[in-house]
Amino acid sequence: MSEITLRDYQKLVDDWIKSVGVRYFDEMTNLAQLVEEVGEVARIMSRTFGEQSSKPSDEQHDLADELADVLFVLTCIANQTHIDLTAAAQKNLEKKSGRDKNRHLANPKLRGD
Repeated sequence: MSEITLRDYQKLVDDWIKSVGVRYFDEMTNLAQLVEEVGEVARIMSRTFGEQSSKPSDEQHDLADELADVLFVLTCIANQTHIDLTAAAQKNLEKKSGRDKNRHLANPKLRGD
């Protein structure tokens, strides 16, 4: 599969929902799904990079796949609430770039001072 943009992905998810998923879950169900998927990412992160020990059942979990699950549900929410993620991401990055232009550079905690 060739590389896709966020806009392409939104369309692919919408097509998948309409052909395989039957319909979107309602917004609150998708919010619950998103929280569940983020929890799975947190579990992997805490066991891989944090101090929590792993169980044998943790070995089958794949961080990349779980992050993709988060992206899928997030995209579902964007689609059903008519949000263009490409435009939203661009606008958000512009906001952060203006707001945080000097903040992080001036933070001694980030420099290790």
